[in-house]
Amino acid sequence: MYTSEHSLPLNQCSNGMMRDMKAKLEKLRIDAADCDLISKLATDHTKRELFSRLSRRLLDMAADVEAAIAGRASEGESSAPTSKP
Repeated sequence: MYTSEHSLPLNQCSNGMMRDMKAKLEKLRIDAADCDLISKLATDHTKRELFSRLSRRLLDMAADVEAAIAGRASEGESSAPTSKP
């Protein structure tokens, strides 16, 4: 049976971990939107560039977390027992 980095079987830890990952994903997206807004409102060119870069990096991290969530979901589906009618 596959295990996560926390040494628990995926089917035992996926619900709590999935909720946590989705919460982190939402926070990353909100932070990225905040940085984007700050970059648009900044009058200083250096600050505008800084917050624009931060926004892009946060969106990249959000994409990585989203991919990890999708990977865990597919792992959970493949390890879930199937019932036969």
